[in-house]
Amino acid sequence: MDTELRDTYIRLHGTCFPGAELPIAFEVGGATEGVEKIPPPKGWRCFVCDVARVRKGQSLAFSEDSIGCRGGRFYLGYDTERAPDFRYFLSYGKPGVVEGERYRQTPELVDELDRGTARIPTKGKSIVFKRWDNLTAADNPDAVVFFVRPEVISGLFTLANFDRPDPCGVICPFGAGCSSVFHYPWLEQQSDDPKAVLGLFDPSARPCVPVDVLTMAFPMKKFEKVIGFMEESFLITGTWEKVMKKIARSNALHSP
Repeated sequence: MDTELRDTYIRLHGTCFPGAELPIAFEVGGATEGVEKIPPPKGWRCFVCDVARVRKGQSLAFSEDSIGCRGGRFYLGYDTERAPDFRYFLSYGKPGVVEGERYRQTPELVDELDRGTARIPTKGKSIVFKRWDNLTAADNPDAVVFFVRPEVISGLFTLANFDRPDPCGVICPFGAGCSSVFHYPWLEQQSDDPKAVLGLFDPSARPCVPVDVLTMAFPMKKFEKVIGFMEESFLITGTWEKVMKKIARSNALHSP
């Protein structure tokens, strides 16, 4: 990638979103040299919890054997079919077989949802995650993902709509936490009209993130444009100066 673009965003991030985490980035089929490979899990493990290490600066490479959750394997593209009785798992359960999460009202609604869910061709490929400041010229990220609180999300949301004639620059599709971190951002990168993805509303993934944190993911070709117009946007106005004071209060409230 263009390291000048990387450094430009680091500067703008520090100015416009002071104290907020830098985003992380992922690349399907990215180079794994010098990147820690996630070993096979010993039991169930949430992919979103693993990504917390990337947010702290550790570059990680996931493979088909790294994912300990059937949902994670599906949304990262390593499985093309759902687990047996998934239609009951996501709805009201099946006595003696599976307890239901009750995230959808009926198994039939789960079936309809699943028929419309795209499959991603990652079979046999690693997925490399790095924090933005760890990206190098050899990297070619597919998307960037922010883990931030509402005041920063308000800025990212407005940036996602800044150069559009319509009000729909952000989507918020239903899905597991890993779908908002990887699945839908990757799909948007393939689109001719890429949109940002607001997410991490999955109750099952909430234990893996700090209080009040949600995600906003940008397909890379959209994020490159965003970086280019940040300094002509609302971020240079007095309105945003007031929001930055709230960002500072939020940082102080949630500091360790």
